[in-house]
Amino acid sequence: MTNSVPPLSTLLDLSGRTAVVTGASGGIGSGIAQRFAEAGAKVVCHYHKNRAAAEALITSIEETGGTAIVIEADVSTREGAEDLITRAARLFGGVDLLVNNAGHQPVEPLMEISEASWQSMMAVNAGGPFLTTRAFADHLQGQGKGGAVVNIASIEGHQPAPGHAHYAASKAALVMFTKAAALELGPLGIRVNSVSPGLIGREGIEQGWPEGVERWKKAAPLERLGQPDDIADATLFLASDAARWITGTDLVVDGGVSARPTW
Repeated sequence: MTNSVPPLSTLLDLSGRTAVVTGASGGIGSGIAQRFAEAGAKVVCHYHKNRAAAEALITSIEETGGTAIVIEADVSTREGAEDLITRAARLFGGVDLLVNNAGHQPVEPLMEISEASWQSMMAVNAGGPFLTTRAFADHLQGQGKGGAVVNIASIEGHQPAPGHAHYAASKAALVMFTKAAALELGPLGIRVNSVSPGLIGREGIEQGWPEGVERWKKAAPLERLGQPDDIADATLFLASDAARWITGTDLVVDGGVSARPTW
């Protein structure tokens, strides 16, 4: 039996769908939320601490004709993750898409990482996506329909950087969780993929870390930093019908840095 192929004009159209984007108050999350809204989705913009940034994002989305709301939650806890999905579904009549973007990235030398810092990193960067994905899958199973999850990992899940032992380990765990979740949730019609960004530009980075930015630009074949929109477009692709037969895959979006020989 051959499935009908969506017309080209609708492949990236998210009209009629609701997307939850965790960590939407940050640069990458904000870019993803705005792009999903442009594609027609109703967007739930999650935040944990930065309410002002989340509310500014809502204003920006609404000014361009989109529909979005903010929800605060600590997705590193089961209660917070489940509450986020439950509230989003209640407000919009269901949830179809989940982007696990919330995370943090402190720089700490390996020998100075405390047990608490290690556990916090794992709870947020790996535990959060596990808990929200499970809550999302439980919701979809109850609705009797499929959906899509996109996890925002990192190229450091494939190759670490100094001072990021805990961060790199958490992102490697997220990449493997993506594959495992795709394997188990596929029969429910739920696709699970991840995006691994390279270095993404943000306000002040070139002034605050000029040597790092210069090294990156020299190493990247495309000779620039990434931008939130670069990650947003990759995420939109994986969440959309254009990627309808893609699951369990990690899409590296790094300007070609990982193609550079290291020897």
